[in-house]
Formats: sequence, C-alpha cells, structure tokens
Amino acid sequence: MSKNLSRYDILVVEDNPGDYLLVEDFLDETNVTKSIKWAKDFKSATEILKDTETHTDLIFLDLSLPDKQGEELINEIKNVSKNIPIIILTGYPDADFAIKTLSLGASDYLLKDVLNATVLHKSILYNIERNKIMVNLKESEQRYSDLFHFSPLPMWVFDKETLKFLDVNDAAIEHYGYSYEEFLKMDITKIRPKEELPALKNSIKNVRKPHKNIFHGEFTHLKKNGEKIKVEIRSNSFEYKGRQAQIILVNDVTERNLHIEAVEKQNEILKDIAWTQSHVVRAPLARLMGLVQAMKDEKISESDKTIFYNHILKSADELDEIVKSVVNKSQAVNINDQSK
Repeated sequence: MSKNLSRYDILVVEDNPGDYLLVEDFLDETNVTKSIKWAKDFKSATEILKDTETHTDLIFLDLSLPDKQGEELINEIKNVSKNIPIIILTGYPDADFAIKTLSLGASDYLLKDVLNATVLHKSILYNIERNKIMVNLKESEQRYSDLFHFSPLPMWVFDKETLKFLDVNDAAIEHYGYSYEEFLKMDITKIRPKEELPALKNSIKNVRKPHKNIFHGEFTHLKKNGEKIKVEIRSNSFEYKGRQAQIILVNDVTERNLHIEAVEKQNEILKDIAWTQSHVVRAPLARLMGLVQAMKDEKISESDKTIFYNHILKSADELDEIVKSVVNKSQAVNINDQSK
C-alpha cells in the first residue's frame, strides 16, 4: 500500500480484544496512523477524549459496549468528541441501522466482516477530509451568522417568491420596533407605505430577473409606530435554507437627507443675500453718494437743501430696511436647527 504524507491519531473503541487486534493490524498496514489508542468501554473513551494532552483525529466505534450501547452511545460520544469524525464498526449488515447511525452524526459505517487495510485506509482519508470540509463549512456559516446578527446596521433575509421575512438581525428589531417573532410573521410589504408599493413591485421584478443579483436604491419605510423613514437599500441574491432569497442591508438616511435639505436651503438664502448686497443695496447707496457729493460741491441752492435732506433720509431709511432684511435672512442660516 502506498505511503501517505499525513498521519493521524486514531481511537478504537472496542470491547472485544480479538476485534481490536484485527483492526489494529489493518491500521498498521495503512501507513496513515501516527498513534492508535484503545478504549474497552465508554468510560475509558470519554477519559481519552476529555484529556487535553491527548489528540484524536478519528474514532472507530463499536456500538455494543459494556457500559453503553446503540443510539445513546452515539449521542454521548458525539457530545464528547465535538468535531472528530466517528466511524461505526458493526457486525450487523442492516441498511436501515446504517442510515440511522449516519443520521445521528456518525461519519461512516463499516462491517467488521469485510474489513481490510484498504477499506480502512480509504475510510480514514475520506472521512477526515470530509470532516475538514464540514467543519470549515460550519465555521463559515457561523461567521456569516455573526456578521449578520452583530451588524450595527439593520439587515434581513426575505423569500424572493413569497416576500416573507426569513431572518432579521438585532439592529433591525431595535430600529423598526418589531420583535423577531413579529418580523417572521410578516412580509416586506408591511414595512412600506401604500404609496411605495408600486416601486417595491418594480424592484422585486428586477431582483427576480436572471443574473440580476445586486440591487441598490432609496425608499421610504415604515416603523411599527407609523414613523416614516428614508432608507438606502443594498441587497444581493443567494440561497437560504433551500429557498431563493434576498439579503438586505439598510442604512437610515433620514437625518442625512434633512441635513442636505438644510444645506440647500442655506445656500438659497446665501445666494439671495449675495444678490441683495450686489443689486438692491446699490440703488439707495448710489443715490446717497450722489446727493452727498452734490451738497459737498455746493451745487444746490439753499431752497433745494431741504429736498436733498429728505432724499438722503429716504435713502438711509431704505438702506436700513435692506440691512434689517439681510439680518433676518442670515439668522435663518442655521443647519442644525433646520435638520431637527
């Protein structure tokens, strides 16, 4: 048999010494074992698996031990072994029993009567590699779950056909006011005002199109208390528990939009003030300058001075009103107040 670069620590849980010696001989022939440990009962197996200084890559398990048997044994070993693959060794060629053990968490099922080094070699390599893939998949799913549920932004998953909520994170629950159970009883139309439903219908048509996975847009949403908020939506399609689904990331832009509106209003006021300064102020100011210059040059008679004074006062009053108007407009330039 060809040598394998990887070698593994194997635990054989078997109460029959003859069966153990047979398995041990075959394992030695495989050239994939680094160490072989033997446990004659469940208690001994548990002690080995709980020993932090002892490493185990794979378990061969006989289901008829003196202190525990059958389903109970599989469940208990599974709890203690965590992610270590378990291969059942049995003398009963019962297909239903084999399926049952696999459904309980066993990785494989081997008949003692047909054991040989080749069978064990293939089973060890296959189940250890398969277990690595499964562990990586579980870790990946856990990372997704953590990213989803611990996200500071509201997120949810909905069914693309029924539009039902399939999952929501804590941020969505806190932001929208619905409980987790309430969300799962609703579909996404319940968080949209009636006037937004046509836009929702169109966006759903788009995400249902082939190869149309990513979506981005701004919409109005409804909280449980009836408050309307402006939100920026980013979404992507994926398969969730066998269903075609859409994952949604929500960014509440209500305050941002109010701030932008305040800035735009401020700019309009500033433009108006600038226009006033450059146009409206010039007329009375030009008259004042002309009147003052005429009086300075003594180009007016004594009888006309009263008329000139009245014109000067009128222009001064007009300038005063313009200045008051500019002051009032400038007081309205307050972004913080406008965005509240």
